Amino acid sequence: MVTQNRPAARPPAPQLSLHTPLGDLTVSEEDGAIVAIDWGWAPDQTETSLLRRARAALHAYFDGDKTPFDLPLAPAGTPYQCRVWAALRRIPYGHTRTYLEIARDAGGAARSVGQANGRNPIPIIIPCHRVVGSDGLGGYSGGDGPATKQALLDLETAPIRSLFPAISFMTPAKSAPP
Repeated sequence: MVTQNRPAARPPAPQLSLHTPLGDLTVSEEDGAIVAIDWGWAPDQTETSLLRRARAALHAYFDGDKTPFDLPLAPAGTPYQCRVWAALRRIPYGHTRTYLEIARDAGGAARSVGQANGRNPIPIIIPCHRVVGSDGLGGYSGGDGPATKQALLDLETAPIRSLFPAISFMTPAKSAPP
């Protein structure tokens, strides 16, 4: 009889869920960094200081706080996906960029930016919802799809909309000069 040495099963990553206006979200942590935000409620809850910070930051975001997220992130992806996700984090709160503008920043083509957005493991904090098509909203893979994307964009522009209700905010913002 041959026995195999198997590595010990790694305990599941700590997860903490929260209620939001767009449904339940679950934040996951590995090695001291946020690695995922998933739609839905996790069956097992583990409170760590980082997950409590992430939950508080997300609650503040949904309350209209414009403070950028200041959390350690470790999204798993290809080097190209990581470049796209880094470009997304540079889009300011309440602004949008087109898929083509992100492609110019990160390399690749608009379609490959859309694919990287669809594989973004940390939505909202890595704001893939801020990327729009040159002729419309574009897709979204989280929550209820494009309706969720529109709700996130509306959340970020709500105070501005109340001051200037006649202005359309779906026009993509121009990239800031380097």
